[in-house]
Amino acid sequence: MRKGLLLLSLAAVFVISASTQKSFPTMGKIIYDDPSLETLLPKNSKVEMLASGFEWSEGPVWNKDGGYLLFSDVPKNKVYKWDEKTGLSVFLEPSGYTGLGLYSDEEGSNGLTIDSKGRLISCEHGDRRISAMPLKGGGKITLADKFEGKRFNSPNDVTEHSNGSYYFTDPPYGLSKKHADATREIQEFGVYRIAKDGKVTMEIANLARPNGLAFSPDGKILYIAQSDPEKAVIMSYPVEPSGKIGAGKLLYDATPMVKAGKSGLPDGLKIDKDGNIWTSGPGGMLILTSAGKLLGRIEMGELTSNCAWGNDGSTLYMTVDSYICRIKTNTKGAGW
Repeated sequence: MRKGLLLLSLAAVFVISASTQKSFPTMGKIIYDDPSLETLLPKNSKVEMLASGFEWSEGPVWNKDGGYLLFSDVPKNKVYKWDEKTGLSVFLEPSGYTGLGLYSDEEGSNGLTIDSKGRLISCEHGDRRISAMPLKGGGKITLADKFEGKRFNSPNDVTEHSNGSYYFTDPPYGLSKKHADATREIQEFGVYRIAKDGKVTMEIANLARPNGLAFSPDGKILYIAQSDPEKAVIMSYPVEPSGKIGAGKLLYDATPMVKAGKSGLPDGLKIDKDGNIWTSGPGGMLILTSAGKLLGRIEMGELTSNCAWGNDGSTLYMTVDSYICRIKTNTKGAGW
């Protein structure tokens, strides 16, 4: 999800490269709602701003084999690459819409992940599909673009389970007229599963705006962020042995923060090795325990969309409006 039509297109991308300097500008501040957050983020922790000038950055993922970050600029229909030595470059264009003319104000790729086969899995807004692309040569294939013969709205975020299935959300943000778009074919903004045999099932049908999603370290719980200003929540769902998703329950309600005037909504999220949840939300990033207790926040002063673990697993990269940022932590990502 992006901040909407008020975003202005930026003419150029400003890159701060590690090859030209040893340090990066800093931004944001850490709010310690619970003292235990200091074990994850020491008091001297700083948010580094690595690059800027994007229209709406999203979907960060770290490629362990190559040692670099990939992320989407959704309106620009591009995937960028960033690494410590060379800085920023365009990795893939087009990234999510391959048709003629302008499709929408968010036509590119959104959520990205790298699967167990080493492929880049992309949520493509304009082409309304989940695709897979080898990172060592070869073109894209479509993993799914329809449910029961009907086209998806605009796949938004995706994750792979250890059972070999892919799970993804399908809100309307990539459509030209969003929820009112005449090309919508599916009434629900569903959460779907692509099984190992390619079969697509709708696992959750009752969320207004499902967005980011991630599994607990043991794979038994699916967390989903909902970007609905009237019900800005993090939900928790049991994962059955068959791969189906059970009945959900509320884990954390960020709606009061929204009503209090903090900008942003629950969007992308990731899990650390101990099951803590690092999620974008009102004001920036929220850090929650697996029981839903708020430990603290990384207040960015800008709308924050998503995050990803990188480097040795202890660095959290964040897509923050027109910026790419990172913060070093005392934990590591789940499964790292």
